[in-house]
Amino acid sequence: MTNALQLNLRSQSFMQDANGYSVWQVNNIEQTWPADKTALLLCDVWDQHWCRGACERLEEMIERMDQTVKAVRGAGGQIVHAPSDTMDFYAESPARKRASETPQVELPPDIERADPPLPIDDSDQGSDTGETETHKAWHRQHAAIAIDEERDIITDKGTEVYSYLQHRGIEHLLILGVHSNMCVLHRTFAIKQMVRWGVDVALIRDLTDAMYNPAMPPYVSHAQGTGLVIEFIEKFWCPSVESGDILGA
Repeated sequence: MTNALQLNLRSQSFMQDANGYSVWQVNNIEQTWPADKTALLLCDVWDQHWCRGACERLEEMIERMDQTVKAVRGAGGQIVHAPSDTMDFYAESPARKRASETPQVELPPDIERADPPLPIDDSDQGSDTGETETHKAWHRQHAAIAIDEERDIITDKGTEVYSYLQHRGIEHLLILGVHSNMCVLHRTFAIKQMVRWGVDVALIRDLTDAMYNPAMPPYVSHAQGTGLVIEFIEKFWCPSVESGDILGA
């Protein structure tokens, strides 16, 4: 027996107010997503990162991420673990094979959408703790996130995610993970491509983080920079929800 996820979807639309001023209006719409028609994807929730600040902020979220995964799975939803560039680690995993052995479906043409520039400058790679050299520090998904080998899937390919969703009749995709201005938007399995393929997507806004250095434009705090990216996503790509909607808190 599956349950339903009661979600408060927040988006923003550009409009003229009653006095003729141009404004971004926040829209909150309550929707019910059947859990068996919903997947939760974890984007690049790696075990390590080259940026100390990124590691420390992930550690602050990791327990609630795991709680959210368990809640969606327990309700009957599908869990998609997508730790990019670590598929060798999962070569013998049944969850990995479940994704890679799924017959590939024909991909739909991309839906055209406006794609304006981000509101933050991340051209320095976004570290706020002084690192300037990037490198692959990750080897697997964070060990605190449990993988159910009998039900979950593991993949870092958008075509595998889309094909699996289609074969399972899954219509809705929740996304959590890092980083909101980079991987969460741009991976082949993440927001932009899934939206372009017509998948109904929502970002879990309290379980994400940006790569942003306050020394770069628009010269705001790291938390404010992350908030600007989330608002950008709400305006141009997909709505956001709180993990509390899923956890019932």
